[in-house]
Amino acid sequence: MPTIAIDGPAAAGKGTLSRKIADHYRFHHLDTGLTYRAVAQALLKARLPLDNPAEAVDVARAIDLAQLDRDVLADHAIGEAASKIAVMPEVRRALVDAQRTFSHRAPGTVLDGRDIGTVVCPDAEVKLYVTAKPEVRADRRFKEILLSGAQASFDDVLDDIRRRDERDMGRADSPLKPAEDAHLIDTSEMGIEAAFEAARRIIDAALEKA
Repeated sequence: MPTIAIDGPAAAGKGTLSRKIADHYRFHHLDTGLTYRAVAQALLKARLPLDNPAEAVDVARAIDLAQLDRDVLADHAIGEAASKIAVMPEVRRALVDAQRTFSHRAPGTVLDGRDIGTVVCPDAEVKLYVTAKPEVRADRRFKEILLSGAQASFDDVLDDIRRRDERDMGRADSPLKPAEDAHLIDTSEMGIEAAFEAARRIIDAALEKA
């Protein structure tokens, strides 16, 4: 049961790429960022406080990672609540345990996030680190916002991307960084199809050796 670990900064394209890879190989897919949002949603729905680690851990252990609804969990209020949940070490440990359990599902899994290859699945058969220049990622996010009908400033989006990079890469607990044996895919000048082909060649070669 191979595991494909995909890490990278915000708006690098790893989510789209991960779903495409999972569809191609017919593997289970998990966006680990949604697991924190799922805990936040459950707490909000039950009207429980967002600053009680014990209650948050209980909720985290009860979340079904196979039933996460991306559209529902994209809600802004849930995202705000999730940012408070994600800083709790106890919740992170509970969700990492759940993510590791998910990674053993047959016939294989694709997990994407910030610390999959380094912390969650260090023994994954394939590790990819998907990145792009901050300006390119900001432009992608900016266009997504405009397409949704909302308004935004490119400079504000770029500042947000840079702040998020600094926060993700500088945190003491599970910082964002490529695993030593990860394959780098820079999507700065790549469309999704080119990125997928680059990933597929790496994955096929690894699976043939497994």
